[in-house]
Amino acid sequence: MTQPGNSREQSLIEAFVGLADTLVDDYDIIDLLDRLASYSVTLLAADAAGILLADQQGTLRVLASSNEESEMVELLQLQAEQGPCLDCVHTAAPVSVPDLTDAAGRWPDFVAALDAGAYRSVHALPLRLRGQAVGALNLFGRQPGALADADLALGQALADVATIGILQERAIRRSEVLSEQLQTALNSRVIIEQAKGVLAERGELSMDAAFGRLRNHARNRNQRLSQLARLIVEGELAPGDVLLAALAAQPAPVDER
Repeated sequence: MTQPGNSREQSLIEAFVGLADTLVDDYDIIDLLDRLASYSVTLLAADAAGILLADQQGTLRVLASSNEESEMVELLQLQAEQGPCLDCVHTAAPVSVPDLTDAAGRWPDFVAALDAGAYRSVHALPLRLRGQAVGALNLFGRQPGALADADLALGQALADVATIGILQERAIRRSEVLSEQLQTALNSRVIIEQAKGVLAERGELSMDAAFGRLRNHARNRNQRLSQLARLIVEGELAPGDVLLAALAAQPAPVDER
């Protein structure tokens, strides 16, 4: 719940400093979002908070929640395929519901599934990316009531931090994959150069000619060049077999008589 005066200001400073420290360090995205959910309850007029995130197929999943009860409310929305948090993601716009009992006509299955002692108000804020929402930060209240404009603005700022964290984590993951792919390519090139050297020495060929034999052998057998090179370098395939196969594959000379 929101705190008065200087206490809230101090909590706000601590929250954003802590989140910034987390983002520049080697961070766990789940831990980051759990912190965000907890900070949302500490800083805003909310009794609980949760974060929904769309996976690569666009399916929404609960990624963080401040308690089990709020997680259950999120799951009820996903099961009913309706609710304020889902509408927030689909429209990429905030959805505020001061009293859920008044929303039975809008989300009948979801409202009917709610426990009588569950939350009475929901305020969903989008995790925005270029006009689209990749998820939502959802604030739950046990009592009916609207959120102040200042709380909504701060909540949106926290949602934006969540988006930054998610995108940074994905970017890091993509860069790691790219680095692995580049390193694999470099390693493969080293193996191929070694295999060229073996063939050149055994067949008394130039390096270009040796590479031609290597490449043709791989193509004729629908084999990866790096895989063939590794077999030669590691002694699992005799260089002479590659050289003889290459000679056999050459077209016979034409008799021009």
